[in-house]
Amino acid sequence: MKRKILVAGLGLIGGSLAKAMKRSEDHYILGYDLNEASLHYALKEQIIDEIILDFEVGVKQAQIVFLAAPISQTIELMKKMDNVEFNHDVIVTDVSSVKSTIIQTANKLKNKRITFIGGHPMAGSHKTGIEAARGHLFENAIYVLTPANNSSPKQVEILKDVLRHTKSTFLTLAPEDHDEMTSVISHFPHLIASSLVHQAKKWEQVHHYLPELAAGGFRDITRIASSNPKMWQDIFAHNGHKMSRLLQDWINEMVTLKEFLDKNNTEDMNRYLEQAKQYRDGLGDKKIGGALPAFYDVFVDIKDQPGAIASVVQLLAEKEISIRNIRILEIREDINGALRLSVSNKTDQERAMQVLKENNYEVTIAL
Repeated sequence: MKRKILVAGLGLIGGSLAKAMKRSEDHYILGYDLNEASLHYALKEQIIDEIILDFEVGVKQAQIVFLAAPISQTIELMKKMDNVEFNHDVIVTDVSSVKSTIIQTANKLKNKRITFIGGHPMAGSHKTGIEAARGHLFENAIYVLTPANNSSPKQVEILKDVLRHTKSTFLTLAPEDHDEMTSVISHFPHLIASSLVHQAKKWEQVHHYLPELAAGGFRDITRIASSNPKMWQDIFAHNGHKMSRLLQDWINEMVTLKEFLDKNNTEDMNRYLEQAKQYRDGLGDKKIGGALPAFYDVFVDIKDQPGAIASVVQLLAEKEISIRNIRILEIREDINGALRLSVSNKTDQERAMQVLKENNYEVTIAL
């Protein structure tokens, strides 16, 4: 008998989870969403096996329930489930990036049939919606689990088994620890990116050509400011205390940097920048895969002409050098640009450099 799994919320994350779990012949995926167009798309593309229009009807059928909605809506769905009369036990999990308020709600549930295990798959995309769902989205990504008080190790293992086709690396954390860490490396950077955009917007009143001069560095560091504002406001609302504390830390850090600049303290500034470089370059070197996997970069100068990128990729493919990531750093009309290729190990990095140099490309590597 197939295990029935309800995914409530068929956006990028919920849809990608559904796709991954549907790889197993032991799973029958039910899909629930307020947007019926998303439901019909998911059914047509075989992301789910059955459409559910009534949430309570769906949860009564399922042995496993994934709540893939924004944090506030997830909490409302949890409270709604607390009043459902089940004839079987059910494991409930979520995908929220803030865990403390979720687990606080879970620990207050009175329904003895419900076991809650918090979850946060730490992967995403610049795209949104069910159309962007990818079954491989979570491969080699950290998937954090935060069990509630009534969960057992056996039930946690059941959930991991359900998620095995995501090919994630599971990590169990206390809710507070999770929230502090994601605040530092995820939530707070979004706040800073938004503030940098606001600063640029203000300076545009003085320098009208500023948008035209906004080069790769500015675009890179502010890219996440283009994410869904309502989603991020929901995250900040549930993690406001930690955001405030981090902002104060940031303000103190900026005061220190201002003193370096005001006093022209080149020695301390150089040390500060060097320490930042060393720490940033070391991210991803751990054995556990994370948001910053360990890649080895190759930088290639390319011309602004059709097929320029394809030629580089083809040369490496012929030598069976696998490219893990590829990015155009800078290219303007009729001007050479830079292509950044990321490979998995030092050997492939050196081989790629040799192959490209032999074919008359200007190549450098990140040491």
